[in-house]
Amino acid sequence: MSSITGWLVTHPWITYIMIYIFLVYVYNKVFRVRRLPILKEALVYLLIGVGAFVLLLFQVDLQLPIVPCLTVAVALMFMVRIRYWVEARQKRKQQ
Repeated sequence: MSSITGWLVTHPWITYIMIYIFLVYVYNKVFRVRRLPILKEALVYLLIGVGAFVLLLFQVDLQLPIVPCLTVAVALMFMVRIRYWVEARQKRKQQ
C-alpha cells in the first residue's frame, strides 16, 4: 500500500471531504447548465454527498483509487480551462 493510499484510509473524514469537493467541482463545471430552485439544488448536493459516501466506501474498503482518479479528472478540467483562456487571449491579441 502506498503512503498516500494508506493516509487516505486512516483519515476517512478528510477523504470524504476531498471526494465531495471534487464531485461538486465536476458537477458545477460539467453538468450544471443553469441555476436550479433552492430545494432542488439542495437535493442535488445531498445526493452528491450520498454518492461521495459510496465512493468513500470504495476507497476505504475495496482500496479502489477514487481520490487519485478524481484528482486526475479535475486536473484535466483545469488544463482545458487554461487552454481556453490562452486561446481567448491569443484571439484578443490578433484583433
